[in-house]
Amino acid sequence: MFSKIELPSTKTLVSTAASVAATAMLVRSVAKDFIPPEFSRYFAIKSRNFFATFSNDMTITIEEFDGIAKNQLFTAAEIYLGTLIGPFTKRFKASIPEKEQNIQVTMGGNEDLMDTFHGFQMKWRVVHQKNQPRHVGYDDYHSTMQVEFKFLELTFHKKHKNKVLDEYLPYIVERSKVAKQEKRTLKLHTLKSDGVRHYPPKTPWQSVNLDHPATLETLAMDDDLKNTIIDDLQRFVKRKEFYRKVGKAWKRGYLLFGPPGTGKSSLIAAIANYLKFDVYDLELTDLRSNSDLRRLLLWTANRSILVVEDIDASINLSERKTTQPERRFSHHDQIQEPKVTLSGLLNFTDGLWSSCGDERIIIFTTNHIDKLDAALLRPGRMDVHIHMSYCTPRGFKMLATNYLGDLDHPLLSGAEVLIGESKVTPAEVAEQLLKSDDPDRALQGLIEFLENKKESDKLKEENLEETKKKVVQIVEEDEDGNEQLKNDEGQNGLKVLAKITPAKARDQVLKNDEAVKALKVLIGLLGGENGINHM
Repeated sequence: MFSKIELPSTKTLVSTAASVAATAMLVRSVAKDFIPPEFSRYFAIKSRNFFATFSNDMTITIEEFDGIAKNQLFTAAEIYLGTLIGPFTKRFKASIPEKEQNIQVTMGGNEDLMDTFHGFQMKWRVVHQKNQPRHVGYDDYHSTMQVEFKFLELTFHKKHKNKVLDEYLPYIVERSKVAKQEKRTLKLHTLKSDGVRHYPPKTPWQSVNLDHPATLETLAMDDDLKNTIIDDLQRFVKRKEFYRKVGKAWKRGYLLFGPPGTGKSSLIAAIANYLKFDVYDLELTDLRSNSDLRRLLLWTANRSILVVEDIDASINLSERKTTQPERRFSHHDQIQEPKVTLSGLLNFTDGLWSSCGDERIIIFTTNHIDKLDAALLRPGRMDVHIHMSYCTPRGFKMLATNYLGDLDHPLLSGAEVLIGESKVTPAEVAEQLLKSDDPDRALQGLIEFLENKKESDKLKEENLEETKKKVVQIVEEDEDGNEQLKNDEGQNGLKVLAKITPAKARDQVLKNDEAVKALKVLIGLLGGENGINHM
């Protein structure tokens, strides 16, 4: 017969379980306080690896950063996982970006998500890992911060390894592009106030939504030039394989030059809206070195426009002619020289670093193309030169349609004639049309403005011609051998004076009552214009 077995009472079982739980919590608390986190993670990894030897599963880790650059596969996978969130997902993140109406969802931390591809299942997991704050040296700077590492884990049966690497991951990249484009809101990026040097690496850009309403259809620009720009943009975005075949980085450089108010910024916004590209507004004077410029390039997304406005005022373009003493940055000195150099900018636009990314457009703008170094203007750096000129009659028709509507007004023809005879910018015309909602008053005000401007320009032209005659007369009648006007500097000044346009000289000339003083000003101001080749 079986011996009689006495079972412990319920009270004894509960008491024992409570004691075991209390002991486990005590051991865990002591281990957490006295065992370094590094050792804990080490033992956890070793334990996981030990049990993994008995499993048929394989795990791919996708980290947020690849060195100092953003891991593009991580970004693509994060966007893709947002499309998989369904009714059985227990945890996810939701947000409404500023100026958007749709709720955007992404996968939450430490949450598992299942996906199926070609009949087999995979498991995704987002892992957040934090370390204690610590001092970390990075170049000449130090920072104290909470370091957080974020990565994705993709687990699947090891027999599907080749399918995952060769088919599934490329599929994720393509699907993420479609999903991103469907929810895309154009962004305008600018540099953060604390610069580009961080550890761990994080984006130096901050952004706002780009809501500029400009389009290529509404720009006050001649149709031929507008069609040329559209054709060039369409050809560029379709030629990925062509650029790869010929061994060129998939980028395009545009130089927009012309007087202020001719629509250079509006054209940039119109191109961004046309291509659905983000805009990165780069202020070169905010950078400390050429290395900072290269780091920024790594943090600039593909399918984007990188803009440097007023390039002639943003960088020292006399680098090749003069050598300036170098000043190194000091923690106690907030002013450091040199910053970005011309050679650094040239390498940025067409050097090895320019290949770090695809489908990018670089746009420089300037009011004075004659001040730019010829090396910066050549094809490969600035491939397309677009002259943003004064308003033309055809451009005025577009402005009139935009501001006054599609109307047939008797004053339009008179305004068109005056537009063709005056040097007036589209911004000046638009300002006059904005002054009244009544087409009669708006057009009449524009005509009066154009007539006054025409008379003012004519008077300035006459004054400039008179000044030129006086200068020449002084030289011809100088019987005492005045070396001030006969030396090389004076003769060069006269040559420059003969070439310059009235718009460039009149402001300085009219400030001087004496022709000799006027010549001195022109020599000092325009001495570098001799031999300029306008493209």
